[in-house]
This record gives sequence, structure tokens and C-alpha cells, in this order.
Amino acid sequence: MGGAGKVFTLAEVAEHNTPKDCWLVISDKVYNVTKFLEDHPGGDDVLLSATGKDATDDFEDVGHSTSARAMMDEFYVGDIDSSTIPTKTTYTPPKQPHYNQDKTSEFIIKLLQFLVPLLILGVAVGIRFYTKSS
Repeated sequence: MGGAGKVFTLAEVAEHNTPKDCWLVISDKVYNVTKFLEDHPGGDDVLLSATGKDATDDFEDVGHSTSARAMMDEFYVGDIDSSTIPTKTTYTPPKQPHYNQDKTSEFIIKLLQFLVPLLILGVAVGIRFYTKSS
């Protein structure tokens, strides 16, 4: 573990991502929250899922109390080298083939769904008519 004031890269912090060794980056500071995992009100999964990235937004979105912020001092191990944190991660959706549905085939299907039962009914009435008149 690093001493207070040491500077870590995001890659170094990301190596600490297990329940036995969990580090977080919040507001450009590195915290070893391993001892706090069991006591965290949101559960250890919340903290473990925030490893390997800048968890500042996750931390701020929850709206932690002032006492929770004061507790952070005991878990502080150093600072993060901000040049190792990606400035913005962009979501790239997986490539999928463009689905171009032909409206004509949909119309034909709807038309057939109407005409086929009508045709069957007509044939049944015709057979009944011809067999009854014989």
C-alpha cells in the first residue's frame, strides 16, 4: 500500500479490485476501502463495481452525508495522476445490420390474413349449396 501523498496511476488503482483489496478514485484522491466493504450501507458490490475508474460521479450521485465524507480521510492512501484518467468515455453501440422492413410485404400479409379465411368460408358455403341442391 502507498503512503499518504503518493501519486498512483489509474492502472495501479485498477489492480486493487477484489473484496480483499479494494481501492477507489473519488475527486482525484485514492482510497483503500477494503476495511469498509462490510460496513458500507449500499453493500460491497457497489464499491467493487466502482473500481478501475473515476468513481466521483457515482459517489456524488448518491448524495453522501457530511459524516460519510469525513470518514473518507481514514481510507485515504494518495492522489491519482489525473492524466491517466480518460477525459470522456464514449459509448459505442455494437454494430448490427440495418433492418429495412419492406412495408409492401406487411400489407400483403395483412391482406392474406383477411382473404384466406374469407375464401375458405366461400368454398364451404359453395360446397354446402351444391350438395344440398343435388
